[in-house]
Amino acid sequence: MDYNKYLDEILTSLIHEDGSDLHLGVGRKPAIRVNGQLVFLSNKEIINRDDMMSILDIILGKEKTVRFLEEKEVDFSFAFKGMSHLRGNAFFQRGGICVALRLIPKAKSFEDLNLPQILKTFALSKQGFFLVVGPVGQGKSTTLSTMINYINKENTTHIVTIEDPIENVYSQERSIIDQREIGLDTKDFTVALKSAFREDVNVILIGEMRNTETISAAVTAAETGHLVLSTLHTNNAPQTIDRIIDSFPANQQEQIRLQLSSSLLGILSQRLIPRVTGGRIPAFELLINNNAVSNLIREKRTHEINTVIETSSEQGMIDMNRYLIELVQKGEITLESAYQYSFNPKALERML
Repeated sequence: MDYNKYLDEILTSLIHEDGSDLHLGVGRKPAIRVNGQLVFLSNKEIINRDDMMSILDIILGKEKTVRFLEEKEVDFSFAFKGMSHLRGNAFFQRGGICVALRLIPKAKSFEDLNLPQILKTFALSKQGFFLVVGPVGQGKSTTLSTMINYINKENTTHIVTIEDPIENVYSQERSIIDQREIGLDTKDFTVALKSAFREDVNVILIGEMRNTETISAAVTAAETGHLVLSTLHTNNAPQTIDRIIDSFPANQQEQIRLQLSSSLLGILSQRLIPRVTGGRIPAFELLINNNAVSNLIREKRTHEINTVIETSSEQGMIDMNRYLIELVQKGEITLESAYQYSFNPKALERML
C-alpha cells in the first residue's frame, strides 16, 4: 500500500467534511469527528499493526517512532501538504497502536469566530494574566491564536509561545514571534518560562499550565510586566481560580491568592454548541477582574463571583446563561442545547 497516498486521502476527507479530529487505531476503520460526532470511513479497510507502523513513520519520523515505542505515548505536530497543521497523540490501548489527530483551524479574525470584541482589549494589555478555559475540544487554542495574531498585526512586540506540541505556525508581521516546542526547543514549561525572563519578551503564550511550578512562574511573569496567556481544563471562572489556588501547598495559598487578585486580567470560558443550521457556534462566560472581583479573590469568597458576572454586563462581563438565551432568541441554537450547556440550568429556567 502507498501509505503517503492513504494518509493524503483520509486527511483530505477530514478537511473536506469540515472535521475536527481523525482517529486511527489497530483493529478498526479510520474515523473523523464532524460537528462533535464520530463518523467511520466505511470505504477504508480495518487498520492492522503494519499499517499503523507505516503511518507512524510518516507522521512521526523514524526517531520519534522509536521514542514512542519506548515510552508508549508521544505528543507531536504534523504539517499536511505544507498548508494544514495538526496536533496529535500516539498511544497504546490493549497492546495496539492508536493515533488521535486534531486539525488546527487556519487563522481567522475575531469576527469570523464570533469572539467577543472585548478580547481585543485584553490582547493589547501591557501586562497581566488572561486565561481561556473549558473542556477539551472547545476552541480554547483557536481563541488564543486569534489573540496572538491580533497582537502580531497591531503591536511591535516580542511574543514567545511555549507549546507541547506547536499547533499554529505564525507569520511574523509587526511582532517577533518565537515558538518553542517542549522536548525539541526546551526541556519543559517551567524551564522555558524562567528562560523567557532573559529573552526581552513582552507576551508569553503557555499552551497549557500542567503543574504548580508552571502556574507560579506564569503568575510571577504577569506581575513583572508581561502579558501571559494560557489555558486550563476547568469549567468556569470561580472553579478556575479555586483550581489555581488549590494546586499550591496550604502554606503558599495565601501568597498565590494575593498575586492572582492583582495580576489576573480575566477568564474566558467557552463552549462550542451545535448550530441549528449546522456546524457549531461558541458561547461564552467572561470574568473581568475589577475591584469587586479582586476583593472576593483575596477574601476567599470566590463562590460569590458568579453574582458579580451576572450583574456586571455594563462593564463588559458576559454571563453564560444570558449568552445562551440570546443564541436561542436569534435561532442559532435550540433551547435543549442551551439547557445542556448551561453552567446553571435552574437559573437559566428562571430567566426564560
